Amino acid sequence: MTLAELNAAPAAHAHALFLTCCGSHAWARAMTGRRPFPDRARLDREADTIWRGLTPEDWLEAFAAHSRIGDAQKSDGSGGSGGWAAREQAGMDVASDTIRRRIDQGNRDYEARFGFIYLVCATGKRAEELLAILEERLMHARDEELRIAAEEQRKITHLRLEKLLT
Repeated sequence: MTLAELNAAPAAHAHALFLTCCGSHAWARAMTGRRPFPDRARLDREADTIWRGLTPEDWLEAFAAHSRIGDAQKSDGSGGSGGWAAREQAGMDVASDTIRRRIDQGNRDYEARFGFIYLVCATGKRAEELLAILEERLMHARDEELRIAAEEQRKITHLRLEKLLT
């Protein structure tokens, strides 16, 4: 899809497309309303401005649209991001059973500690790196971890906007 096509899409369709990039309805609604974007740089700036202006509840909604690290085959029904997640987590494809089990347990520990899914921009990261990040982040306070996860979501959103507009 081109930027011109995204700008011209009916609002409901644009909203659905934006949801494949970020699972926050507030973010997708705001992005839809800010069209037309004159260029990619403006789209990226608006995406950041909107994201940073959302509430923690909006962030949590976006996080909930993701599959767990190591479980990227889950489809979120959005038509695009489920397949993107599998490619983003490609480093898990060659993970040993031991690493997979440790990540699975870490995911459960993380969710129990923070109340939301472990979110990391996994693109280009090996399974061992994803595990090390997870184990380090389990040491954070909830407020700090919420901000870190929000920044990871912002990075993922940008990667997905790029994929959407290729």
